Order: sequence, then C-alpha cells, then structure tokens
Amino acid sequence: IMVTWGLLSAATMFVSSPISFYVIRFLLGVAEAGFFPGIILYLTYWYPAARRGKATSLFLAAIPFAGILGGPISGWILQGMSGVHGWAGWQWLFLLQGLPTVALGAVVWRYLDDRVKDAQWLTPAERELIARDIAAEDAGKSEAKILTVLANPRVWLLALVYFSFVSGLYGISFWLPSIIKAIGVKGALDIGLVSAIPWAFGVVAMYLMARSADRRLEYRWHSAMAAVVGAVGLVLSVAFHGNAVYAMAGLTLATMGIMATLPIFWGMPTAFLGGAAAAAGIAFINSFGNLSGFSAPYMIGLIKDATQSTDAGLHMLAALLFIGAVLVLFVKPEAASSKKR
Repeated sequence: IMVTWGLLSAATMFVSSPISFYVIRFLLGVAEAGFFPGIILYLTYWYPAARRGKATSLFLAAIPFAGILGGPISGWILQGMSGVHGWAGWQWLFLLQGLPTVALGAVVWRYLDDRVKDAQWLTPAERELIARDIAAEDAGKSEAKILTVLANPRVWLLALVYFSFVSGLYGISFWLPSIIKAIGVKGALDIGLVSAIPWAFGVVAMYLMARSADRRLEYRWHSAMAAVVGAVGLVLSVAFHGNAVYAMAGLTLATMGIMATLPIFWGMPTAFLGGAAAAAGIAFINSFGNLSGFSAPYMIGLIKDATQSTDAGLHMLAALLFIGAVLVLFVKPEAASSKKR
C-alpha cells in the first residue's frame, strides 16, 4: 500500500487536465483504502484495550506531525522550488513528498513483524505475556460472520459517529491554510508556519485524552467531550474572524478536540469485534467515515463559492461534530469498553 500510494502521489505532478486529476485521485484512494483499517486491526494483535488507545494515539500523531512539519516544508517547496528545472512548485511538492513514502514502504516490508510470536526483539517471556493478554481479551469478542457484522446496528451507529468526527478532521486538513489566509496571514511559507500551531496542540490533546480513556476504560464520554470541544473551537474561530489571534485560538481548540476523538473512538469497535469480524467491521466503519473525505470539503467549497467565506462551512462542521457527540452516547457501554484484566 505504501509503495503504490507513494508512487501515485508523486505521479500527481504530471496532472495536466481535470480528467487526469480525477483519475489519479481515484487511483490514490484505491491504493490507500486498506492502510488505516489495516493498522487499527494490526494494533489489536499487539495491545490489549487498556493500552490500545495510547498506542493508537501515537500512531495517529503522524497526522498532526505531518501538519507541523509538512506545512512549513510545503510552503518552502512551493516558494523555493518554483521554476527549478522548469517545474512548478506544486510539482516538486508532490514529487518530494511522495517518494519518501515509497522508501519507507520498503523498510516496513523488511522490518515490521506481523505478530507478537515473530518479534525477535522481545524475549520469550515477553512474547508469552503479550500473547496471553491478547488471547484473554479476544475470548470476550464477537466472531460473527461478515454479513452479520455489517447488519449489526452498533456497527452502523459507530459508522455514523465516525463520519461525523472525520468530517471535522477533513475540514480542518483541507481548509486550514485557506482559513489562516482569510484571517490575514499572507505568503505560502508564513501560512505553513502558522498552520503548524494547531497541529502541535492537537498532538498533546490526542495523547492525553487517549491516556485518560485507557486508564478508565471509558470511551463514549471521552469521545463526546472531545467532539464538543472541537465544535466549540470551530464556532469560536468564526466568532472572532476579525481578530487573527483569537481566531487562531479557536482553530487550535478545534484541532485539539477533533484530533482527540480519533484514537478514543477506535477503542469502541475494537472492544467487541474480533478476528474476521474485526477486519470487516473496522473496514466498513472506516470506509463509511471516509465518505466525509469527499462530502465535507466539497460542501465547504460550495458554501465558500456561494458566500465568499468559509464561516458557514465551519458552522456546518461544528454541527456535525455535535451530532457525533450525541450519537456516540447511544453506543452500548459494553461495546465501548472491555473489562479490566
């Protein structure tokens, strides 16, 4: 996945028409579709519930770190590499940020172990201890057929919750630079540097909230509170649109809340789905949620074109986050946490 993903991302530099853009984006989506659900399932092979939220938050920290590092680097590439060898800055951007993924894919293939039993960097006693913890937890999970999982109301409810949460993430990810520009920050490099601020705070909030959820083995209220914080942050960023400092404080609060929802959320489906049921359930929830990757940016774009402002679009994202906060409270507690062991 990482190799094909990286190659297709780099190939975006050759896009020359709307059709070629749509084709490469479609292929990119096909290439990366299995990555995230695969990782979430993979973590269940290594971490019991009491430690999985924190582990998931460390994995998901890559998203805000990509914003922290990628924003300034992208700004520098766009400005500094424009015209080099006759290529535009955006072409260099795709090339220089796509090829490292290909290289890392080769490293992962060589060094990432599939299961605990394959990990030679653990002692036999450590491998036995981890395997015993995982086996004890798996004993209480559902091992239903795939069609049964897809017909499970709890899975559909979680899919709706995830759609709401990811809408906020995609909205921030796609539109943060435009929003920062709208509040008065000019220049690609300056926008990239300022955009790193919300992501930096998002890393901290995500880790601390996941750690709290793990410690209490409680995920519904943690998810709901994080989503509400994200919604309030978006509303504040609009309310203080005329003040760059206050608006950035609102965006930072929104990013903290939105990022904190993600690792906590995945503690719920992985608490009651196991084996093939986990693979099917996680893939379905992730796929349904990622439909927001199209709908949320598209709707914000339509609203921006109609109103010449992103304000109403941010209100829409805030409403979706609030809806997700309400819906997650309807997830049955036994589906949201597992017993302490």
